[in-house]
Amino acid sequence: MFKRFVRAIKSLFGGFVSSMEDPKLILEQNIRDLNDQIPQMNENIATVKANKIMLQKEVNKLEKKIDDLTAKIKSAIQADRDDIAEGYAMQLEKAKENLETTKEQLKFAEQAYEKALKVKKAFMREKDRKIQEAKEAMRASERAEWQGRIADALEQFETGGLDQTHDEMVNRLNEQTAKNEARMELALDSIDTETMEIEANAEKLRAHELVEQFKSEMGKTTSSEKEKSVGSSDGEKEIEIDEETSEKQQDKTIGNKERSKS
Repeated sequence: MFKRFVRAIKSLFGGFVSSMEDPKLILEQNIRDLNDQIPQMNENIATVKANKIMLQKEVNKLEKKIDDLTAKIKSAIQADRDDIAEGYAMQLEKAKENLETTKEQLKFAEQAYEKALKVKKAFMREKDRKIQEAKEAMRASERAEWQGRIADALEQFETGGLDQTHDEMVNRLNEQTAKNEARMELALDSIDTETMEIEANAEKLRAHELVEQFKSEMGKTTSSEKEKSVGSSDGEKEIEIDEETSEKQQDKTIGNKERSKS
């Protein structure tokens, strides 16, 4: 299923410039094809997710069955009905085997679902980039058409030296256009999945930094900051104790003075 995704992406991105008859029409069709891929991709991802959900329900069902069989075996043993307990024991063993198999299937289904989401995310990012690139190429083509009209007008003049300069400039433009088309074809034929993963990881790191910044602005203190605050509160308690001790000493001094006067 996922190989089909990758093949579809390669076929779409690799076929942007498959013909030189009308590149503009081909690019417009490719943009439509890219957008048409999204519903089918969503449907495939939904199928993968449904399989994961069904396997999870089956695991829960088997776990409940194992608990029920275990309780029945214990009840039969307490009633001295080993024959009944043995029957339940065979069912319990089979249920445990099925549970292990289903859990293994669920594990692969979860991995498949996660991979499907990654493929879709990479596809959407690459789709947007390719569409933007195609639009820029079409705008450049429109400018080139206008330049071609100007060149056609210049070709009508036969002033000395003009034809030679005109031909040279037109050849330069044609060479530049051919180089750009070749570069675009090579770029569209390749998909660098490692770069996509790096970009995705960079986005995660950036998101983590933003969350840490929000925590700092919201006053979310770390453990070291909490220790500092606790230390400051202990210092305040010591100051309060010293103040109470000094007040008691002052009271004693005043009492001694009053007794000496009397």
